[in-house]
Amino acid sequence: MERLTLDGRRTNGTGAGAPHAVPSGARSGGALRPSDVVGVRDVIRDAIDRKTAVRIVGQGSWLDAGRPVGDHPHLSLDGLTGIVDYTPGDLTLTARAGTSLAEIARATAANGQWLALDPWGGDAGSLGAAAATASAGPMSGALGTPRDIVIGLEAVTGIGEIVRGGGRVVKNVAGFDLTRLMIGAWGTLGVLTEISVRLRALPEQDITLALAVPGTSARLSALLGGIRGAAVAPLGLELVSAALARRLKLGSEPVLLARLAGNGESVVAQREALAGLCDVAKVDGDIWDRLRATEPASASVIRLSGSVGRFADIWGAAERVAATVDGAFAHATVLRSVARVVVPNDNGALPAPALDVLQAASRDVRIFERLPAELWPTLAPAAVADRLSRGIRDAFDPHRLLNPGILGES
Repeated sequence: MERLTLDGRRTNGTGAGAPHAVPSGARSGGALRPSDVVGVRDVIRDAIDRKTAVRIVGQGSWLDAGRPVGDHPHLSLDGLTGIVDYTPGDLTLTARAGTSLAEIARATAANGQWLALDPWGGDAGSLGAAAATASAGPMSGALGTPRDIVIGLEAVTGIGEIVRGGGRVVKNVAGFDLTRLMIGAWGTLGVLTEISVRLRALPEQDITLALAVPGTSARLSALLGGIRGAAVAPLGLELVSAALARRLKLGSEPVLLARLAGNGESVVAQREALAGLCDVAKVDGDIWDRLRATEPASASVIRLSGSVGRFADIWGAAERVAATVDGAFAHATVLRSVARVVVPNDNGALPAPALDVLQAASRDVRIFERLPAELWPTLAPAAVADRLSRGIRDAFDPHRLLNPGILGES
């Protein structure tokens, strides 16, 4: 059996094959680009033979996220694209990991359906990357995170085995929950090659309102308490700072965006309920896409989270970090009590004022998404040093070949 190797050769499976021409798409620009799961398996098996780690890449749009990975050969999944199975009647879809979210959105919209992932960064990224990083967006509080939406997957482990978890139908619940284990593992347990997801029907009506935000923490808490007690069920409820509101052309003050969906009668009733709590104004529905794609290419991103009862404190902390640097901004997914702060880097470094505030903040509430490489060891110590995490990694990738270092492990 022939195998694709890290140096672009084909061998007879014993490692003794002579070099010859690599098929089109197998290697390009220094990256290996297998076109199917068998090709991915062959790359991993060759990496084991050579004791060479690999860097897993989807569409390559978020490579500075997570802790730094060494300068290892890239295993690119942009050759594993396309929808494998789509059954509109079952509201399920299976696609190869390199398939962009935009391609899936086009296919499902034609049938009045959608994949409700909508992660931060926009739809240019791949389905596999969204699953591997468990990236959640502004609708996750109401519609679920990748662990709720992904119902099955196929992957190649660090020992070169092709494994499957879950299934292509929602009712499949048999066996060990491999799917949830691999979602959010950042590729360290296996290279995701195929993902099955549940879909939702597009609502009859879908509108977005901009709500005026009170100027004090106490009044903001009162407003959010009123919304929680009202007869409304927003798909998204996102608080944006004044700086971000200006970037989105929503005015010069903080704004609370509420996405309401359902039949006509339901949407009207929900809008009236919100109007009874504060001033509201309708805005274009594309605001969510613009919000998701507003992150600069070179920036540090910090996530702060806490209980619902502590949301005002979390938001206050996010605003304090954002206020330290011109061009920084904050936004928060209210339904999950999670805030994100985006700070433009200064020549590749996190500006000192923001760094000072972060160093003083409690490690219990902060998670870093993107940082300059040199700050990871000091701001974010290893997250996988416990015995259970090490044992799971030993079972799936004992040679530490897959994205080594991305979780802070040694």
